[in-house]
Amino acid sequence: MFRKGLLGQLVQNLCCLPGVGPKSAQRMAFYLLQRDRIGARKLAETLLQALDTIGHCQQCRTLSETAVCELCADNSRDDSLVCIVESPADVWVINQATGFKGRYFVLHGRLSPLDGIGPDELGLDILEQRLASGTVKELILATNSTVEGEATAYFINEIAKKHQVPANRIAHGVPMGGELEFIDSGTLSHAFNGRKGI
Repeated sequence: MFRKGLLGQLVQNLCCLPGVGPKSAQRMAFYLLQRDRIGARKLAETLLQALDTIGHCQQCRTLSETAVCELCADNSRDDSLVCIVESPADVWVINQATGFKGRYFVLHGRLSPLDGIGPDELGLDILEQRLASGTVKELILATNSTVEGEATAYFINEIAKKHQVPANRIAHGVPMGGELEFIDSGTLSHAFNGRKGI
């Protein structure tokens, strides 16, 4: 509908957000311009400030306003336990849901040779230095349950073996409250094979 001018640009730029198509972007643009200009201005200012201020933690590589993030600066956390995740969003989710008290390492992706993403792009050299220091006693591999995520977990496990550090994969399977008839066969198979005592 609107292809030129600022309104068209706004709609087009909102489409860069995940899960936002042209119709949703159009609704957002009209809402902000018609009903919440103050909120739109605050959003724009906060976004610009975040882009200028937020970088990556030097230790775990998550998003941080400071050189070392709050989690890495927290001396009460266990240095011997490191959880490997694909993105900063995963750190956020795990921290809120589990009460995990160890350290994190963010890969910013997963191995994908077809997309040109290899070990160097994931910072695995930095992780290997950390393992070589001798402080890490266990890795928790919390990469996604995709082909690339599984390959990444396997690759990291091989690095951990070189340094005699045990690596454990998080469990994947039937979600809490899930009914078996609605679970896909791959998930059900994985859960069945990974069964444990109660």
